[in-house]
Amino acid sequence: MIGDILQWLLSGQEWSGSSGILARLIEHIWYTLLVIVLASLIAVPAGLWIGHTGRGRWMVTVANALRAIPTLGLLFALTLVLLPHLPGSAAFVVPSIAVLVLLAVPPILSGTYSGVESTDPVALDAARGIGMTGPQVLRTVEVPIALPLLISGVRAAVLQVVATATIAAYVGLGGLGRFLIDGLATSDYVATAGGAILVALLALALDAPFALLERIVVSPGLSGRLPRTTDPSTHPAPAGGTS
Repeated sequence: MIGDILQWLLSGQEWSGSSGILARLIEHIWYTLLVIVLASLIAVPAGLWIGHTGRGRWMVTVANALRAIPTLGLLFALTLVLLPHLPGSAAFVVPSIAVLVLLAVPPILSGTYSGVESTDPVALDAARGIGMTGPQVLRTVEVPIALPLLISGVRAAVLQVVATATIAAYVGLGGLGRFLIDGLATSDYVATAGGAILVALLALALDAPFALLERIVVSPGLSGRLPRTTDPSTHPAPAGGTS
């Protein structure tokens, strides 16, 4: 079985064509990036506003509550509602993207809000004390401090979307989920297992750039990468030193 899966993954024939591995992989990446961009456009500004002003915390609670909704059930329901009103493949793509965006918003919103809210009040008072306006405090103090949690929220959303996008193949969405759904339908367990492996590898591959981004843009003081300094007062002077 393992040999058959490796042969399937490495076969040039399986990688070619409009329904081959390469085409499905590109579709999956495109759907994932589109969903993350749309979700970020919604969740990041909302999270910054909630964390900065302290108002609208109920939106974070509601967004987290949405995680309890069964994704597949919501996908089927939204597809049935929109199917008569959208032409062609859009009747399947639009509901799938909408559900995936709803799935991606909560971790990004929570990460952004929590990052801004965790800003030390002393730092905020100091910024206001030197005459910074609200937008300046948000831009120069709160956003840099919020970056680790914000990026962590995006990373969590990416992993969830990559995994859940496979379910959307039930309603006609493309991507790597087609290998799982079609493989189970035709008892082609080699393709099913191969598709599952590709989804896992894609999740790891998409997570790596965000880990690198976090290392680049987050201040070393916040990430803990600053070298530790030794306090001279805690160590005695070496023997034979000058008097």
